[in-house]
Amino acid sequence: MTQFPKGFLWGGAVAANQVEGAYLEDGKGLTSVDLLPTGEKRWQVMTGKVDSLKPVEGEFYPSHEAIDFYHRYKEDIALFAEMGFKALRVSISWARIFPNGDDAEPNEAGLQFYDDLFDEMRKYDIEPVVTIAHFDVPVHLIEAYGSWRNRKLVNFFETYAKTIFTRYQDKVKYWMTFNEINMLLHLPFVGAGLVFDEGENELQIKYQAAHHQLVASALAVKSGHEIIPDAKIGCMLAAGTTYPYTSNPDDVAKAMERDRESFFFIDVQSRGHYPGYAKRFFRDNGLKIDMEENDEELLKKHTVDYIGFSYYSSRTTSTDPEILKDITDGNVFASVANPYLKASEWGWTIDPKGFRITANQLYDRYEKPLFVVENGLGAIDKLNADGTVDDDYRIEYLKEHIAEMGEAIEDGVDIIGYTSWGPIDIVSASTGEMKKRYGYIYVDRDNEGKGTLKRSKKKSFDWYKQVIASNGEKL
Repeated sequence: MTQFPKGFLWGGAVAANQVEGAYLEDGKGLTSVDLLPTGEKRWQVMTGKVDSLKPVEGEFYPSHEAIDFYHRYKEDIALFAEMGFKALRVSISWARIFPNGDDAEPNEAGLQFYDDLFDEMRKYDIEPVVTIAHFDVPVHLIEAYGSWRNRKLVNFFETYAKTIFTRYQDKVKYWMTFNEINMLLHLPFVGAGLVFDEGENELQIKYQAAHHQLVASALAVKSGHEIIPDAKIGCMLAAGTTYPYTSNPDDVAKAMERDRESFFFIDVQSRGHYPGYAKRFFRDNGLKIDMEENDEELLKKHTVDYIGFSYYSSRTTSTDPEILKDITDGNVFASVANPYLKASEWGWTIDPKGFRITANQLYDRYEKPLFVVENGLGAIDKLNADGTVDDDYRIEYLKEHIAEMGEAIEDGVDIIGYTSWGPIDIVSASTGEMKKRYGYIYVDRDNEGKGTLKRSKKKSFDWYKQVIASNGEKL
């Protein structure tokens, strides 16, 4: 049985845009996620094909109310405390602090909300783990500047980061700069607020935006360390090892390339320079990344303290056109179906051993502490008459994954903590659905936004409580 480290940070993870609601309350500005409708249009908008930068009459936008955490956070944190959470990962909504993103002064009501939130967590000895940007760009920055394609966003982000570091320096010690920074390549509107016009070189724009985010991340690390000397400031990767479908060297090479597509960001944030394979990719694709004179020096000097990552599934790839016909959908990272593994109701490959492999791969590569900041199973839950849910499938998924995380720790991988995704049911980032549930706590709300928002405990609630109380010994 694995001995999890003393002080291991067990808990859960949410994002402002998926839980808070109150989307224009107390001076908050409109953000990119507030323009993501449910239904077929959602995917089109997420990939940067955006018809309107205002909510459209007749569309349903789940972020506008979400699960109303903004007004109910005390009730929810009390439930997390009852489970014994040592940490809760949340994000700050940039547009709550700077409604337009380029405002001269921050919005005091927004700052106060997070003060109150962190105080409530501290009351129960729950460590806040805070993401500075979690799929969240003020819409004004998209309209006025073209979002992260514009260098000016680096300065706006630095101002925002310094503001929150200064305000919460006594309350928050664990920070992450950008959530799943590699998502920029796959869902550019979600990851970076990018909107494309017909005929634009999207690859060029994406990698230029990536450079701006990488510089902004380095500047945040710099100011974070100056303002809060004992802070730990990390990056965050949507992780999951890519397997070659066969031992054909072409398949192996393709799997390596697919992994490097994501590692590129963390290589820069953790190692402090652009890797050779990225430079070759730019050359081969005719990309020219505009850099300012001291960018390389900034990246080199201000690397992250730890690697945060999400793990939901592994991926599989092939160079065989016949094999490629069998692609699993439902996940942002398209994958060939792996004949050795089952999939979730949304087509996500379930691979606990892949969790251990991914953790080892990241630790071997960076030799910096890891923090598992997302892992969980999205599933359709059936509510019993007494308000409970028998979610044994979720318990099974988490049990197997936590066991493999324990194996990674036995392998010598340094892991700070584990915050499972969506400890309370929240709006799904990819589909906008409520029926795709991750939580230990059921929220009475459906895909159309109907329901009482009443919270009730699932079977997994008591199970996770026992896991935390035993520091991972009782699974």
